[in-house]
Amino acid sequence: MKALCFYEHGGLNVLRYDDVPKPKPASDEALVRVRATALNHLDVFVRQGWPGLDLPKPHWGGSDVAGEIAELGENVTDWEVGQRIVVDPGITTREDEFVRRGEHSVSPGYVILGEDVRGGHAEFLTVPAGNLMAMPEDLDFAEAAAPLLVGLTAWRMLIHRARLRAGESVLIVGAGGGVNSMAIQVAKLTGARVYALTSTDDKERMARDLGADVVLNYRQDPQWSRTIYGLTGKRGVDVVVDNVGQATLPQSMRAVARGGRIVIVGNTSGPHAQIDIRYIFGKQISLIGSTMGNHQDFRDVTELLWTGRLEPVIDCVMPLSEGKRAFEILASGEKFGKIVLQP
Repeated sequence: MKALCFYEHGGLNVLRYDDVPKPKPASDEALVRVRATALNHLDVFVRQGWPGLDLPKPHWGGSDVAGEIAELGENVTDWEVGQRIVVDPGITTREDEFVRRGEHSVSPGYVILGEDVRGGHAEFLTVPAGNLMAMPEDLDFAEAAAPLLVGLTAWRMLIHRARLRAGESVLIVGAGGGVNSMAIQVAKLTGARVYALTSTDDKERMARDLGADVVLNYRQDPQWSRTIYGLTGKRGVDVVVDNVGQATLPQSMRAVARGGRIVIVGNTSGPHAQIDIRYIFGKQISLIGSTMGNHQDFRDVTELLWTGRLEPVIDCVMPLSEGKRAFEILASGEKFGKIVLQP
């Protein structure tokens, strides 16, 4: 089978569209024929590597998968070959105190499809049968795959970690990314007032279409924290979603209200941020980390997607064979929503 893979960590030059062995499902697994998968910044970080990351090579990413069951392990009885499914990207490999509390993603045994194990950037993959979920027959595979990882991530960070409530205000820093375009929608579902930062007139329009109440262009307004402060009556916002990190966290700390929360699920501009800790204790700010979610979160989010209360946001759909070009588009920052690949 074909996969968009790499044999060593590095830049775009290490990516190959290559022949790799087709996997066989274990007794409790399913073999999935991938019909659509998507890119995430996680795929970039894994390809580049970090100290201590030791993956069997070749490796390929892809946390978002929609497709069909091609084969079932001998102990799998609840599914049929040919069924249309999506895959829960969070895989639980052990039972421990965190799993027993329903905090699967906190457990050291929680692994992410495409990061810790090979993912969906291939024609086939194997996953535990417990990670399968049926998708509607009338839904397009690309529309089903695009919002999975980002929807799960946005739901956990705003609902469970930041505990966003109706009547509060939230600032989404960098509204064009996959997680943040979904975060706008989740925040509006809670009844919050949504401020969003983005970089172009087109992205401003699309953020408003998703429900953002106020959208600022951070290129035209580089001191956006002052603007937010003024727009909120010198109060600030209750919650800031900052997945950019190094380049934006200092301003996020100025834009958040006293007693407010900053929730972080990524660091697209770099992991090492210099901050003035006086803001933390002076304003009593909470810095909150979040990753993925539990298996019930995944089912809750997909139900909202299947019923149209959340909508997939897709920038473009491309063949898997053009994956290197797709990563170039992701790196440019000029997209809005997800880039979907089709084997």
